[in-house]
This record gives sequence, C-alpha cells and structure tokens, in this order.
Amino acid sequence: MTPHPHHGVDELCPAGTQLYERALREGHLHTAEARPAPCLVDHGLLQPTVTNPDRLEPVAPALALHRLLHTSAEAVAEQRRREARLAEMFEPLMRLDGRATVPEELPAITVLSGTERINRAITEAMADAAVEVLCVQPNSNYSGTRGERAQAVALERDQALLDRGLRIRTLYQDTQRHMPLVAARYEQLRGEAEARTLDEITDRLIIVDRAVAFLPGDRDGSLALEVRVPALVHYLATAFDRLWRLATPMYPQAVQQPTLDGITPRQRAIAALLVEGHTDAVIADRLGMNIRTARVHIAKLAATLGSDSRAQLGYLIARSAILDREA
Repeated sequence: MTPHPHHGVDELCPAGTQLYERALREGHLHTAEARPAPCLVDHGLLQPTVTNPDRLEPVAPALALHRLLHTSAEAVAEQRRREARLAEMFEPLMRLDGRATVPEELPAITVLSGTERINRAITEAMADAAVEVLCVQPNSNYSGTRGERAQAVALERDQALLDRGLRIRTLYQDTQRHMPLVAARYEQLRGEAEARTLDEITDRLIIVDRAVAFLPGDRDGSLALEVRVPALVHYLATAFDRLWRLATPMYPQAVQQPTLDGITPRQRAIAALLVEGHTDAVIADRLGMNIRTARVHIAKLAATLGSDSRAQLGYLIARSAILDREA
C-alpha cells in the first residue's frame, strides 16, 4: 500500500475530505474504513467513540475549526516571542560589531523574490546605465494579458535606453529567430539595438554596464539574483562576449547559415547532441523546441544520411564528418 502523504490540515487530501464528509452524514465510521486517511485522526477530525473504540465519530466542523485556529494563534504568538528573544540577544552583539544599522552600500548579491520586485530592480539598474546592456533571452513567450503588459514594459524600458544613446545586445535561441513577437520588437525599437542567435544559449541573463548582473534564482523564474561582485559580473560579461562572437546575426542585418549537403544548421546542432548520447527530450530542451519538432528533425537527418536506426545514425553522423565542417 502506498504510504499516506504527510500534509497539514489546511491541505486536507481528497480521501480525507471524502471520508470526513461521509462521517458527518452517517454519524460515524468503522476504524478500518478510516485507514486510507489516517490524517483525519492525526488532525483531530475523527475520534474514537467512548462506548466502542472500533468506531470513529466526527468532531463537529465548528469545534474543529475553533481548536485549529487556537493552535495556529498559539504558534504565531510563540514565533513572535522567539523573534523578540533573537532581537534581544543580537542587539548587544550588533553594538559590539559597530554596525547597529544596515550598511548604506548595496549588498554584493541580493535575492529578489517575485516578478514585480525583479522587474523593479532591473528597471532601477537600467535607469542608471550609461554605456550598454547585454541580454540573453532563451524565449520571448509573452502570452495573455500579463504577458502583453510585460512586453510593453520591456519595450518602453529598452527604448528609453536607446534614446539615451546606449547600446543593447541580445542573444536569442535559434528557435526564436522567426518568432512574430521577436520581429515585432525590433520593428518598434529605434536606436543601437542588435540581436544574434545560437542553437544553445544559457539561461536568462541581463548585464548592465558590466557592473551589475541579473540571473535566475530558481527554475520557475519567481526568484532572481542581483549580482554586484565585480569578478563575477566580469566573468559573465566575458562569457556573453564569446557567445556573441559565435552567434549568427539576426538584427539589424540578418545572416542565414547555409545548408551543407542537405543538412540544415538545426540538424547539425541535433547531430552534435545525438553523438553525445542525449535523448529526444533532452535535445528538445537544449535547443528550445518541443519534442515532436525535435523528432521531425531527427527523422529528416536520418533520411538524409540513409540511417535505419538510432545506433546507425550516430555512426553515420561521425563518418559523414558534418560536425567538422564550418557553416
């Protein structure tokens, strides 16, 4: 039997909800019937009857709620008492250290939480920019009302930089090369904005004047790191410059990579990952495409090289030397 997942009473599981509702309707449950949801007893929503320990009766919802709210209030009060004790303990230590107040200078690395806070920090940094902004944009998927607002804010912010004579260089993944939203962005921008594309790029990155960098703090984008450590920012800017030199120009002057012997640049990128032994899912993720599109490209590559199997395809890729040719 699968172990019952641990959860709080505020996240009652479906099995527990159904059994509690049934107990309220019928007035009781047999102990064996409640085994799929031991959380009901643990959280005090079911209790043994006085006359028969094999029967469980439901605690009235109003009583259960009052009891749980009281417990929650006690926990909050205890947390506040703990905070007061910590403040009392550290206050004399801060006086000894000579830093009873927060330093005026910005911290070297700051964790930013929430889209609004992240965008505000980026906007503030760009407002102080004097030379250039470097960006890595894995995708430009602005969808829905919120996405449209975010795109409008980004366009307004970037145009303000260009109007002040700054330079903006952006790296996109090749899958974004012909996206309508990307094209529309550069149709609207006026000034020294440049864009290039690569098969594979890093996660999202923004560097302002090679003095401050913003990068993801988690996978879903709800956290970001604001980095002001000179050595780290220099390292990130150098990595960007090297990727920029390898990338294919997209704007203001687009350059198309040639197809060699029927093998497209996208298929060469896939071939390189196939030789490394990656699965279709990993290849799709690395190249910014869905898995169905990746498999279509793999099938076309196999047909071009005359391969009948995945193992043979790797051998034919190596023998054809397509990865050794300059595009």
